[in-house]
Amino acid sequence: MTDVLVIGGGIIGLATAIALSQKGANVTIVERDRCGRGATWAAAGMLAPEAEGLEGNLLDLGIRSRDMYPQWIASLRRLSGQECGYWCCGIIAPVLFSSLECDRIAISTHPKYISLEESRKRQSGLGDSVLGSLWLPEDGQVNNRKLTQALLTAARSLSIKILEGTTVYQIVRDRDRVTHLDTSAGKLQSDRYVLATGAWTRALLPLPIKPIKGQMLSVLDCDRKLQRVIFAPSCYIVPRQDGTIVIGATVEDNGFTQGNTAAGIAQLLNNAISVYPAIADMPITETWWGFRPHAPNEVPLLGRSDYENLILATGHYRNGILFAPITAKLITDFMVDGIADSTHLQ
Repeated sequence: MTDVLVIGGGIIGLATAIALSQKGANVTIVERDRCGRGATWAAAGMLAPEAEGLEGNLLDLGIRSRDMYPQWIASLRRLSGQECGYWCCGIIAPVLFSSLECDRIAISTHPKYISLEESRKRQSGLGDSVLGSLWLPEDGQVNNRKLTQALLTAARSLSIKILEGTTVYQIVRDRDRVTHLDTSAGKLQSDRYVLATGAWTRALLPLPIKPIKGQMLSVLDCDRKLQRVIFAPSCYIVPRQDGTIVIGATVEDNGFTQGNTAAGIAQLLNNAISVYPAIADMPITETWWGFRPHAPNEVPLLGRSDYENLILATGHYRNGILFAPITAKLITDFMVDGIADSTHLQ
């Protein structure tokens, strides 16, 4: 028996478990595979509410979460003793020759639009396809794989119980309450439950979440000349501080189809090289894929479910890394203090 049982050990589940534990809850995480090995591991780690073009309440949520990152990372560093590769490097969102004329006109009147000359001052080596760009200095990145390790270490330092390799077969309900979980480790019970299962949510509840596959790759920039994230219409290019450059990502609505394809990797490379030509001569270091949890209108499902002791924290689609701090705060405020943010919680 535990106070809260978090189903899912990705960044959302880990961040929420830590926040709940820091408020005094006895927390257990149950994860079907290894923690952080789903969309969390596959991501690029961008903190890009503006570059992503989020709008309305979703943009507000993204900016709030992005602004929480420095303090959140500092807290994780204290708990784990580990660095997370947090880097407020700014993002260049280039306008390309191939863009529609109406798009080019709209973007050129944006208050954060800068000319091609100014863009090249921010980041040298941009390709001939670039006309100008949006300069978004507050957007940035975190190394999602290092962040995952720090979250795991922090969770263990707080004595959060982590059950990896444990499949949840069924969420067993009686009327309007969850009674227990049937799992490969037997029956698990808790006072309350948090569903943070990402792309695999529909295996447990009939919620409108579906997997959207993304293929990705990385190259090595030995000279480390790329110092800004480049968020182009057709790809994104994310430089790490160790010289790795992450390039992503395809958007494929084909269920849980696994594997990289020649066409997917070729598409990413061609698009990236047109924006930043130096990539053509860089060695490929890794290819991989993952499954984003897509919710209607790309708005995550946060807060109440149909069962009074089951809380939803799923469907973050492309922005799970970005939304982790604010999701953990909103869910914890709601569960521990009874504070419901009516704008963002269901």
